[in-house]
Amino acid sequence: MELPLILQGESLTRLVQGSVAGVVATVVIGFNWGGWSLGSTAEQRVRDAEQASVVRVLAPICADKFQQSANVGANLEALKKADSWRRDEIIEKAGWTKFPGSEPDRKVAEACANLLSQAK
Repeated sequence: MELPLILQGESLTRLVQGSVAGVVATVVIGFNWGGWSLGSTAEQRVRDAEQASVVRVLAPICADKFQQSANVGANLEALKKADSWRRDEIIEKAGWTKFPGSEPDRKVAEACANLLSQAK
């Protein structure tokens, strides 16, 4: 039995080259513009979203704990005088980011410091 002309000689070479180019184009377009992602990327996005939701919930509670503390005026003055990159450390050390069943979280402290610096 004889092979069709498309599977013989130079035609076969062009067919394989076209197939490979099509696969490469599909993968590039799919990952760049088609919204495809690897499983590890999707898992990282889920973890980031979980962290963001925890921060969104706990930061206002932290700010409220700060405002209900003794010497709130002096604490707020010290917080505003501190360098912006050290404010979260001050909040963490004071214990306002400590909640039952969780460890102090730097991102919660950063969000809390941002809320307190915006407050008047």
